Amino acid sequence: MHAANEVAPRPGPTRDSLRRFARAARRVIALSEAGILGFLVLLALVFYAIEPLFLSSSNLRAILVAMSFVGIIAVGQTLLLVGGEFDLSVGSNAGLSAVCSGWLMTSGGASVTLGIAGGLAVGAGVGLVNGLVVVRLGIPAFIATLGMYYTAAGVTQIITNGYPIYPLPDSVSTIGQSQVLFGLGWSFVILIVLGVFFDLALRRTTFGRNLYATGGNREIARLVGINTDTYKIVSFVITGTLAAVAGMLVMGSLGSATTSVGQGWELAVIAGVVVGGVSLFGGIGTVLAGVIGILLLQVVQSGLVVVGVSANWQQVAVGTIMVLAVGLDLLRRRVQSGEAQNVRRRFTIRRNAPHRVALSAGATPDMSVDMSPTKQKEER
Repeated sequence: MHAANEVAPRPGPTRDSLRRFARAARRVIALSEAGILGFLVLLALVFYAIEPLFLSSSNLRAILVAMSFVGIIAVGQTLLLVGGEFDLSVGSNAGLSAVCSGWLMTSGGASVTLGIAGGLAVGAGVGLVNGLVVVRLGIPAFIATLGMYYTAAGVTQIITNGYPIYPLPDSVSTIGQSQVLFGLGWSFVILIVLGVFFDLALRRTTFGRNLYATGGNREIARLVGINTDTYKIVSFVITGTLAAVAGMLVMGSLGSATTSVGQGWELAVIAGVVVGGVSLFGGIGTVLAGVIGILLLQVVQSGLVVVGVSANWQQVAVGTIMVLAVGLDLLRRRVQSGEAQNVRRRFTIRRNAPHRVALSAGATPDMSVDMSPTKQKEER
């Protein structure tokens, strides 16, 4: 006869372990949001000290209006980055959606409602195609969305032949140009509504938790039953739809649909959300942080204009800030990785420890098993 040891099987990943990682991530995220907001305030005070006109009501309104269009797209781009993907076609998607919407309301003879619905459908469709190509075909997001960037831009040129589409219905221009909140237009109001909604969705709902898990560790997320492919595709569709919203708002503010709508937004959006603390590598970030990052870059650009810095040096400043933000992100992930490894180590040791030792009648105890009073107390 000999001792028969029954050892608990090595546990796989559980939702409990994902919650532990999520708590560690939230601590890092909270510090990131507070830090970027504090830096934003400090930067504004510096520009104000150099040029008091920087904090004038007219300049502040100009900053908020300018960042609102890109900020709307940043909401969707944040969801994508949290899920481990990104979209380089948002600018051309915004332009294509605006042009299609404008064409429907002018040459197509459609009503305003149908024209807006058509623009939203185009944006969502572009996002869906991006999602299917990336997720189902396995093509990297960089290649897939860059290809869509050129495709959408080309289709926009084909539809317009390089000419603006106008005149738009008066109601469209009224929506785009009216001031509804402290001299700010509908674009800023819509940004606030979308930002609050998706920020709460990301923080407080199952969708948000599963999206964090998908971007943080896709394999573990799959093992605990999360359909990571669906979450990524949905994020692409949301981003495409929000790009269409931003594009049509610009169309309304201009009073026409032009091929210039959305140009340069691709890198501006990614730069802003990364500066705001959203990780390029997935699993970290909030919508609030992404929007604050967009605002920070707009403050930098506006401040440099006010103090008389040339456009070339403005680009240098924005690029430098982005590189520093990515470096900070890498450092932050290393710190978080160390915390996560400690949690995983404690979790594995505790769950893998022998929890039951069954001895046959009259058998000699296996001396390899720790029978110390401390161990017995722990096992009880």
